[in-house]
Amino acid sequence: MEITAIEPRKKGLSQLYIDGEAAVKLDTETLLKRGIRPGREITDEELYDLIQASDNRRANEKALYLLEHRSHSKKELEDKIVRTAASREAAKAAAEHMEALGLINDERYARDFAHSLFTHKKFGKRRVGQELRLKGIDKELIDEILAEYDDGDETARTIRELLEKKYRGFDGDEKIKRRAIAALQRYGYSYDEIKRAIQLHSDEYYDEST
Repeated sequence: MEITAIEPRKKGLSQLYIDGEAAVKLDTETLLKRGIRPGREITDEELYDLIQASDNRRANEKALYLLEHRSHSKKELEDKIVRTAASREAAKAAAEHMEALGLINDERYARDFAHSLFTHKKFGKRRVGQELRLKGIDKELIDEILAEYDDGDETARTIRELLEKKYRGFDGDEKIKRRAIAALQRYGYSYDEIKRAIQLHSDEYYDEST
């Protein structure tokens, strides 16, 4: 087989023509490093190797680009690479390479992400666990992290803060209360946790007004 032409395309790719027909789009940098030029003969094995090299380079480049903007879990990084740049195999290899370099670390990521969800989003443990699972975090690590936030009083305070901020008047209006309870369940709080927080709020309100 003869490479008859190479034409530039968008996003750092080049169209490879073999025996006069469009064959495959490959990473331009990979082609340059391999010295691939029109007129060169290429075997099926060499073409396959070239495709793999192109795929791997694009996956690694995409991984670095994504990590420049924010941290990712290993699964999240792999999934994003697959959607935009490379095959699953290349994406997995790139994610593992980033992990070996210390650029991703699922435990560090999971702890930081959970802290953000608890502190800034005000999510409950159930919702935080769901979000961590979606990021591909190991169940044992999720359980370990959630156990560190196992504080009933703190949970009650957070729920009351949400109620007072978003659902003023809930304690005197059943319609508002039902809407608040549904919203808090979506936040990841159990009905018992919500009920306890509402009761504590009511008790304090009663004490202050007497």
